[in-house]
Amino acid sequence: MVGSVSRHDGRIVWITGAGSGIGLATAYRLLDQGASVIATDINADSLVWTEDHSRAEAVPGDVTDEAVNKAAVEAAGKRFGGLDAAVLNAGVSQRGDLATLPMEQFDRTLDVNVRAVVLGIRACIEPMRNRGGGAIAVTSSTSGLGGDPGRWAYNTSKAAVLNLVRAAALDLGPLGIRVNAVCPGPTETGMSERILEDPEAYESLRRRSALQRWAQPDEVAAVFDFLVSPDASIVTGAVVAADGGITANTGQFLPEPTP
Repeated sequence: MVGSVSRHDGRIVWITGAGSGIGLATAYRLLDQGASVIATDINADSLVWTEDHSRAEAVPGDVTDEAVNKAAVEAAGKRFGGLDAAVLNAGVSQRGDLATLPMEQFDRTLDVNVRAVVLGIRACIEPMRNRGGGAIAVTSSTSGLGGDPGRWAYNTSKAAVLNLVRAAALDLGPLGIRVNAVCPGPTETGMSERILEDPEAYESLRRRSALQRWAQPDEVAAVFDFLVSPDASIVTGAVVAADGGITANTGQFLPEPTP
């Protein structure tokens, strides 16, 4: 409708892992809703899309570096005037046997998926307090709600971030800062590229979904859109499964497709 106001008009949002997949889809969605976006990704080339948007600015870097997190929120203040919300989405996935996976790879998984989230949350506190509050949404995974064969490092990291989100919600609630987590299920992104190229693995995961399909990044982005918006003003400390119903199943039986 001409003249209508979008729910993110005038709001400033920082998104990590914004170069592809769910992070990129969230950035585009929030820009369409009127937000200004600070986009962070370890791959600077993946942020070239920001050059086509007057309300987007790239701050590339490794989110495990505290200085990168500080630089992003400082850029939000200098370029757009503050920070209202953050989507801490950057993450890595690691496969490997518990007995043989090098500890360096486990450490890197925890650094990106947990420690970097701590750094991101901490960087948001002061600028959001200055705005009278804010909202942070963190990407976990259905793999944080249960175990997967050969993915123990990823399972550990994504489970840890869920309790981090709950604890952060309690600590930051009195400041008016909400903190929530989203647990995507199988989603067609670059991180799932290996499975997307394996028809048998792809079909196996599809069949485990109540909706009998994989998610698209835009669908998960819609959940982030809601959680960091004023519409979710009473929601904090929540864990939202955006998984097509995979976690509704005990895992004992596959859903029966409708004839």
